[in-house]
Amino acid sequence: MNAFDEREQNICDCDFSSCNKDAVTCGSTFKLVNQQSGDRLHSHDVKYGSGSGQQSVTGTPNADDVNSYWQIRGDIKNDCERGAPIKCDNIIRLFHVTTRRNLHSHNYASPLSNNQEVSAYGDDGVGDEGDRWKVGCTTKNDYWLRKDPIRLQHVATGKYLHLTGDTYGRPIHGQKEISCYSHANSQNLWKVDSGVYIRQSSEPLSSTRDDNSNTRSQSTKNDHFDDEL
Repeated sequence: MNAFDEREQNICDCDFSSCNKDAVTCGSTFKLVNQQSGDRLHSHDVKYGSGSGQQSVTGTPNADDVNSYWQIRGDIKNDCERGAPIKCDNIIRLFHVTTRRNLHSHNYASPLSNNQEVSAYGDDGVGDEGDRWKVGCTTKNDYWLRKDPIRLQHVATGKYLHLTGDTYGRPIHGQKEISCYSHANSQNLWKVDSGVYIRQSSEPLSSTRDDNSNTRSQSTKNDHFDDEL
């Protein structure tokens, strides 16, 4: 039995009112799948040859690529508590685990569709205002649930994280362009997939927590993990 299996046995079955298991939580690491194409949000140490010249972000059909893992973090000046459930309309950042840069957008044209470019930007997770994304839920739930598709709206420009279907050639042959698009449609719906989902041990979604250091330290020790790698 591996470590993930051992932790999975410690996860209780509980209803939505008493457990965070169904919610996407701060600090969780996962893949995001476009609901129309089935491609995963992806990045790698390959720079754009036009536009900003920053690290490219693409969509890949490869389910096993480790370069498709992203970690959810809070807003720049108001980081979320580890294991706290993410509410609809929260502002988040997505941190690319392999290259340690943030999902980012800005007023450059994307190379294939001429939409707004999406890149990976920053140094060890330190970026700027272009890294901020608003969670747009598509159901009446108050929280971003793992079973629900969502949209990510770029805060600075109001546009949506989008997969166009346009395909790159070399050196990233077969990968799809990711851009930001002005209108909400089926090409900018995303759903979380395999990953490691962190939740606090016994905190209901409706409760609030102290932001003091003692509470934060205790909550980290009491993390539970839902593992789907």
